[in-house]
Amino acid sequence: MNYSLVVAGVLLVIKCAAAVLTGSSSIYSDAAESVGHFLAVAFAAWALRFAFKPADETHHFGHDKISYLSSGFEGAMIAAAALLILSQAVQQFIYGVEIHNLGIGIAITAIAAVVNLILGYSLVSIGRKTSSNLLLANGRHVLTDVWSSVAVLVALGLYWGTGWVWWDPIAATIAAFNILRVGSKLIRESLAGLLDESDPAIEARIRSLLDAETEKRELSYHNLRYRHSGLIHWIEFHLVFPDTLSVGAAHHEATEVESLVAELFHPDGRVISHLEPKSAEHHEEDWEAF
Repeated sequence: MNYSLVVAGVLLVIKCAAAVLTGSSSIYSDAAESVGHFLAVAFAAWALRFAFKPADETHHFGHDKISYLSSGFEGAMIAAAALLILSQAVQQFIYGVEIHNLGIGIAITAIAAVVNLILGYSLVSIGRKTSSNLLLANGRHVLTDVWSSVAVLVALGLYWGTGWVWWDPIAATIAAFNILRVGSKLIRESLAGLLDESDPAIEARIRSLLDAETEKRELSYHNLRYRHSGLIHWIEFHLVFPDTLSVGAAHHEATEVESLVAELFHPDGRVISHLEPKSAEHHEEDWEAF
């Protein structure tokens, strides 16, 4: 993440210089997106360190949910940049387009696109391997920057080849709507994480294992709940045992089932089961209803 912050800072300075030198709204759009990216990466670098802090007396479940706040902030920065880009493009549509030093603008934008492509794919790859929403959000943001740069290069290339200046604000407008789409998606995913939205695919994996284990042990289960806090997978469920089984024996069985479920998300699975006798299977507590 520190490398991402350094790269974002360097590219921001370079793109802003290119925007000033050329007067191109499409390059301005690329620079504006980089401003939001730099601020978001700075926040994400702090959040990443905070997320790995262990649980303490005031945060019993750890601090990893900060990753959702970080990705939401990144989405908001992207959306704000998109609105700035649209504003600049509209001004050029109204007052006209003047572009200077086109060769410098194309060269800088191409270099920035290649650097961001390498960085973006690296962040997304690491984010998927570590199940880090924070790194995934940052990687997707970087790749969005790549597409913005590609749009700029296409627009400037068309302008160079045809001499028609309106390619520039048109490309800026297209880039702005694409950036806004990505920003909205990040905000939506952030809200889903903060509100503990379930993942049907992950829940299906858990149910498949519980179905097999309870059938093999002649038990049953209900009240399965799952949530992902950013780094840790939290799972809880009720296991139903015969009334005649001792507490010790039931606890032993439950511990084995919990271990198997936790193994699905090793080393980030946290599992809690509630033991019930068969006679109380359908007498669930009101506070657990959902």
